[in-house]
Amino acid sequence: MLGPLVGVLDHPIWREAVARDLTEAGYDVTAVIGEGAQAIRVAPAARPDVVVLDLQLPDLPGVEVVRQLIAIDPAIRVLMLSASADQQDVLDALKAGALGYLVKSTKPADLVKAVAGTAAGEPVFTVGTAGLVLGEYRRLAAVPAKPADTPSLTARETEVLRLVAMGHSYKQIAERLVVSHRTVQNHVQNSLGKLHLHDRVELTRYAIEQGFAQDT
Repeated sequence: MLGPLVGVLDHPIWREAVARDLTEAGYDVTAVIGEGAQAIRVAPAARPDVVVLDLQLPDLPGVEVVRQLIAIDPAIRVLMLSASADQQDVLDALKAGALGYLVKSTKPADLVKAVAGTAAGEPVFTVGTAGLVLGEYRRLAAVPAKPADTPSLTARETEVLRLVAMGHSYKQIAERLVVSHRTVQNHVQNSLGKLHLHDRVELTRYAIEQGFAQDT
């Protein structure tokens, strides 16, 4: 069995379909629920590999659920599943901490692949939404950067960032700092959130550009 997974979807039909497709693919779907508040209570305790989360829920916006889940456990990986392919919805979800974004018209086989990618920490997008994200990055890259203060990282987050910039693996960092692998992951996730970055590749690039690899 692969997993565990938690599904948070607004409509019973979608909950049933997603649970069926992922279970048939060999995933351990531990919970399928329909409200954001319930997800915030259940998901952190379930310690899922992935939370498949609807953008539109009856009680809370999916984006707010992402924020609260990440605040509780920065290691939680969220894959958004929505009927909307609107650029702002996609970007808001990513800014809140979602790792990927699929539209509900996605084929079951592609959903299964997306969940596997999300579980591995890879950003995953429907083809159309990937274009939106790329377009936004290109737009931002064309805008001259404004001077800004470096976001406030803790001493330990800074140390982990320095070691990431130097090319150390999470395992090597954990051994060097005498902490668990999960603790290193949590520090990385916290840094990603503070720096508004999406994955380790972006974090490494940022650390090198900011000279962390040269720190002593």
